[in-house]
Amino acid sequence: MDRKCTPICVEGEWSIILEKPPLVHPTEIQTLSSIIVNIFYCESISMDLAATKAGIGKVELEEVNPYLRGGIVENHLGKTTPSSHDRDSNLDLPVLSSQAQYDKHLYTEKRLCLLGLELSEIDIFSRLLRVSSRRQVLLRMFQSLMDHCTRVSRDLALCYVRKCSIVKSNPMARDMLIDLGLRLGGFLSDSGWFSDAEKVLLSCRDLCQSTDATPRYWKKTLGCCHKLLHVQTASCNYKGAEITYQLAIEILDKLQKVSETTNFAGLFAEFSALHFSRSDYNEAYKWSTEALRHVDNELPTKVTVDVLRHGAKACVVKRDFKKAGLLARQAVNLSKDAFNSEHTKYADALVDYGFYLLNFDSVQQSVLAYETALDIRREIFGKINLHVAIAHEDLAYALYVHEYSSGRFLKAREHAEKAIEIMSRLLPENHLMLASVKRVKALILEEIALDTVHNNTRMADLLRNAEDLHLSALKLATATFGEKNVQTAKHFGNLGRLYQSMKRFQDAEAMHLRAIAVKEELLGPEDYEVGLSVGHLASLYNYHMKKFRKAEQLYLRSIAISLKLFGEGYSGLEYDYRGLVHVYHALDDVDKVAEYTYLLNNWKLHREFNAHLVAPPTSLSEEPLQIEQIKAQFFDLCDTIS
Repeated sequence: MDRKCTPICVEGEWSIILEKPPLVHPTEIQTLSSIIVNIFYCESISMDLAATKAGIGKVELEEVNPYLRGGIVENHLGKTTPSSHDRDSNLDLPVLSSQAQYDKHLYTEKRLCLLGLELSEIDIFSRLLRVSSRRQVLLRMFQSLMDHCTRVSRDLALCYVRKCSIVKSNPMARDMLIDLGLRLGGFLSDSGWFSDAEKVLLSCRDLCQSTDATPRYWKKTLGCCHKLLHVQTASCNYKGAEITYQLAIEILDKLQKVSETTNFAGLFAEFSALHFSRSDYNEAYKWSTEALRHVDNELPTKVTVDVLRHGAKACVVKRDFKKAGLLARQAVNLSKDAFNSEHTKYADALVDYGFYLLNFDSVQQSVLAYETALDIRREIFGKINLHVAIAHEDLAYALYVHEYSSGRFLKAREHAEKAIEIMSRLLPENHLMLASVKRVKALILEEIALDTVHNNTRMADLLRNAEDLHLSALKLATATFGEKNVQTAKHFGNLGRLYQSMKRFQDAEAMHLRAIAVKEELLGPEDYEVGLSVGHLASLYNYHMKKFRKAEQLYLRSIAISLKLFGEGYSGLEYDYRGLVHVYHALDDVDKVAEYTYLLNNWKLHREFNAHLVAPPTSLSEEPLQIEQIKAQFFDLCDTIS
C-alpha cells in the first residue's frame, strides 16, 4: 500500500494525518494498529483545528516532564488553568468518528490477538502514548488486551529495557528513549501494571543517570523519580521506594545549590504518599503541606488533584478533619469538573474522599463513595486489574464497618474475596497488598463466626481461618515495617479481638497491651488509634475477665478521646456507653447506671437527628474553588489550630 500523506476534511479545513495511510477501505487490507493510530491522531488533529478556530489554543500532546519547563504545563486546550485537562470529550468538538471500526476490531477475539501482537511493538505503541486526550480510550483498549491473555505489558517493558541497554553515545536517541520511558512507565502505572512500569522506569532512571551531570538531566531524573516513587509506593515496594526517595532528595539538593527552580508539588505529594503508606504520619503531613505551598494554576490538573487528595489523607490521620474535608471535597469537585464523572482521576479522588468520610464517622456516605469509585474502575479496567482489586478491598472494609451493628457481612465478605481472587492471580502469595486484604477478610470472618454460635464446629473453623489470615498478615507487616509501626500495632489489636472471641483471654490481653504501647509511642496518648485499642481492652476486662475497675478507667479514657476528636455523635461512643452501663450494673452503682443510660439515649437521638443532614458524597455539585482560595483556607485553618 502506498504510505502517502492523506488529506482529511474537518469543518471545511484540510489537514494532513501524520504520514499515515487512509482508514480501512472495502478493497484494502490495513493493520489494526494503523487503524487505532489513525483514530487517535485524527481526533487529536480535529480537536486541534476546532480549538484553534474557537480561539482557545492548540491541542497539546502529552507533556513528558513538567520539571523541564519550570512546572508550567499547558492543558490540552492550551490554557494554564486548573480546568479541562485530559478529558476525553470536554467540548463539543468535531471528531472523525471511527468508533465503529474500533469496536468491531477491538472486541473480536481473533482481532484482539492480532492487535496484541502489533501493539507489543513499542514504536507503534509510543505514537498512541503521545495523544493524552485519548488516554481513557487507550486504558480500556489496553485492559482488553490484558484480559485476552496477551503479554503486551510485559513485552513493551522488555522491549524498552533492551533498547536502553543498546543506546550508546547518541544523545538524541538517548533523550528520545528517556522521554519514551517516562510516557510508557507512566501509562503502565496508570493502567495498574506496576511491576512492568517499575522495570521501565528503573531503566529510564539508569539512562538518565548515565548522562551529563547538568541541571537539565537532573530534572529528567527527578521526573523519572516522581513516576517511579508512585509505582513503588503503590506496589508496596518500600525498599525500592526508599532508594528512589533518597535519590530525589539528593537531586533536589543539587538543584538548590545551583539556584535552579521549578515546581515540585507533585513530587512532594509522592513523598507524602510514601510516608503515609509506611505510617510515618508526621512526615506525610509535612510533605503534603509543602506540596500545597507549591501548587499553582500552572500545574496540570492531575497533579493538583493528587496534591489535594494526598493532603487530605495526611490530615485525616493527624485528625485535622476540617482541613481534610476541605482538601478531599475540592479534589472531588476539581477532578469531576476538569475530567468527568467516568474518569480514573475522579475515581481516585472518590476513594480518598471515602477514606475521609469513613474516618470522620460518615460511614454510609463512605460506602457510597467507594461503590461509585469501584463502578468507574470496573468500567475502565474490567475485572482483573489491581486498581479494581484495591477498590473491592476498600469497599469491603467500609461495608464491614457499616454493617458492624447489623451483623450482615455477606456483601463485605463478597468484596473481600473478590479482591483476594484478583490479587492472587496478579501478585506473589506473600505480597503485602494481599496480606492487607486478607486482614480485612479475617475481620469479617470473625464477625460472621460470632453470629453462628448455634453451630460450634463452623464457628471454630471460621475463627481458625481468621487467625491464620491475621498471623500471616502480622508476619508480613513485621518483616516489612518492624514491630514499632502503626500497621503492625493494628495487627496486634486485631489478634487481641480475635483471641477474645476464641476465649483465649490472656493472649487477647497481651495483644491489646502491645497494640496500645506501640500506638501511644508513635501517635501520642490521645490519638484515635489509641482510643480504639483502649476501648477493646476495656471490653475484654468488662465482659470476660471481670476486671470492672480497670474496665471503667479504660472506657472513660476512650470516651474522652472520642469526644475530643469527633464530638458527641460519634458511633463508637455507643459501645463505650453500653460497656459502662454493664460495668456499673456489676458494681451496683445505680446512679452511674442512670447517668450513662441517659447519655446512651441522648447519643441515639443525636445520631438519628444527624442521619438526615449529610448529603451523599456523589451529589457534590459546587464549583471547585480556585487553587489560591483552597490554599488560603487551608493555611488559615493551620493558623487557627496552632
